[in-house]
Amino acid sequence: MNDRGHGGKRAGAGRKKSGRRVGTPHRARPELSPRHPVHVTLRLRRRFPELRTRDWYALIRKVMAHYLGGDHFRICHGSIQNTHLHLLVEASSKRALSRGMQSLTIRLAQALSLSGVGKVFDDRYNAVQIRTPRQARNSLAYVLNNWRRHREDFAGGRRIGAPIDSYSTAVSFTDWSERPRYELPAGYVPLPASPPRTSLLRWEWKRHGLIDPFEVPGPIGR
Repeated sequence: MNDRGHGGKRAGAGRKKSGRRVGTPHRARPELSPRHPVHVTLRLRRRFPELRTRDWYALIRKVMAHYLGGDHFRICHGSIQNTHLHLLVEASSKRALSRGMQSLTIRLAQALSLSGVGKVFDDRYNAVQIRTPRQARNSLAYVLNNWRRHREDFAGGRRIGAPIDSYSTAVSFTDWSERPRYELPAGYVPLPASPPRTSLLRWEWKRHGLIDPFEVPGPIGR
């Protein structure tokens, strides 16, 4: 008979290690210069419904409108994918970015949880500062053409006719390498996009070439 009672650590007790990391590491975020835009990725819970529908689009667009033209935090571009959101944002400081993203995440969670699906976002957002013209160009292409990366531009094994993604701010983007021709769905309202104020997103990125609307983005380089 074991007379050690319930005290002490038992062999094999406790949560088992999965062998993989879960979520985004909670490291301290670096200081942020207002000259540097930020590429933000918000990922949804695995069991959340796919976002690329008109109803979810309308809810996300309404939330994004709250940050149109903000002095300290603004969304310059974005795209809605089925399991995540990509955003290019500008913020006046690390604190402004943190507060802006906290506000945005809360508003999005409230809007998207109206259907009773419960928790929306699994862990905190991922943020990468854009520091060079090449990185700015690659980030723009990555966000605006992200649907091609996920092959959302294909249906039934064939490429669909639309040259740009209507679930992104591509409609408002004017610096394509060639002017795309497209028809928008009836009643369509574009995602709100604030005009960028950083030189990296305004003109410096163009040193590395305009963006082809049919470009399939790869890994983001600096």
